[in-house]
Amino acid sequence: MKILTVAIPCYNSEAYMKKAIDHAVVGGDDVEVLVIDDGSKDKTLEIARDYERRFPTIVRAIHQENKGHGGAVNTGIASAEGIYFKVCDSDDWLDYDSYMTALKVLKNALAGPETLDALIANYIYEKVGAKKKRGMRYVGSFPEDRIFNWDDIIKPLNSHRYVLMHSLIYRTQLLRDCKLQLPEHTFYVDNLVAFQPMIYVKTMYYLNMPLYRYFIGREDQSVNEAVMLTRMDQQLRVTKMMIDEYRPDLVKKKNHMDYLVHYMSIMMMISTILLLRKGTEEALLDKKELWEYLKKKDLRLYLRIRYSFLGRMVNVPGAGGRKLSVKGYELVQKFYGFN
Repeated sequence: MKILTVAIPCYNSEAYMKKAIDHAVVGGDDVEVLVIDDGSKDKTLEIARDYERRFPTIVRAIHQENKGHGGAVNTGIASAEGIYFKVCDSDDWLDYDSYMTALKVLKNALAGPETLDALIANYIYEKVGAKKKRGMRYVGSFPEDRIFNWDDIIKPLNSHRYVLMHSLIYRTQLLRDCKLQLPEHTFYVDNLVAFQPMIYVKTMYYLNMPLYRYFIGREDQSVNEAVMLTRMDQQLRVTKMMIDEYRPDLVKKKNHMDYLVHYMSIMMMISTILLLRKGTEEALLDKKELWEYLKKKDLRLYLRIRYSFLGRMVNVPGAGGRKLSVKGYELVQKFYGFN
C-alpha cells in the first residue's frame, strides 16, 4: 500500500526535473512518484523512463498528449494509488526533513481513529537573487501536532497569508469524490486545487515545517508578472471557475466559510491588480465585468469581498485611485515577499 502519491507534471522539463524527482523518491516504498510527461518535445520522457527503470517500485513514467498543467494533474489524480496525493511542479522540490515528517504524520493518521482529509505545511520561496528566503507559515492560525477541524481554528488567515496548492496534501479519495477536474491548456489552475477540495475538507493537520520549496526565477515561468499579463484571459477564467465552484450550502462552520471567502478575496485582488497594471481600456472593462460576474453569481459573497479591506484597496475610484491601489499592492508585496 502506498501512503502518498507525488505527481510531478513535466513539460519540456529536462533542464530541472531531476531535482524534483530525486527529492521525491527518497520517500522509498511508502510513496509512488508519478512523472507525467505532458507531450514534451525534449528529453523529459526519456528521463522519466530512466527513473522508472532505476526505481521500479516507486516511479511510474506516464506519457500523454499535451493537455497543459491541469490536464497533467487530472491524470495524476486518476492514476494515483497512494492514499494521499501531492502535486510537485517539475521546477520545485520537497524538503527532506519535512517530507519524512509528513510521511510519519500520514502513517499515524491512517493508524488512528480519525480520517485525515488534508495536511497543510509551510512553503519557502526559492526566489532567484533574493538575499533572504521568505515563505508562508500558518503559526497562530492553525493548531499544531494534532488533527483538527474548522471549529479548532485559532484565528482566520490575514490578508498576506493564504494556503496554496504547494501547502497541501489531500486524501486522494476526497479529490475524486469532489470531482476535481481542472481545465486543460489553462495556467493558474493550482488555485482551483487549493479552493474546490477545501469546500469538502473536514479534518486537517498543520505541519509547521517548510515542506515545499517553490522556485521563482525563470523568465518564462507562469507566475512571472510579465507573463501573467499576457495570460489574463486564463487568470480570469480560473477566478470565474472558482466563483462557480463556491458552495455555501455545503459549509456549516464560520471558520470554514471565512477560509473560502478569504481565498476568493485574494483571487479577486490579484486579478484586479493585474488588470489595473495592464491599464488598457479593455483591461478596465474586464475588471468591471469580473466584479459584476461575482455580484450576479452570489450577491452576499460579492458584498463581503467588495467592502472588505482588500476589496476597498483595489477599487479606489478614478485614475489616481487606480495608481494608489497598485502602489499599495507593491508595498505589501515588497514587505511580505510573496509572489
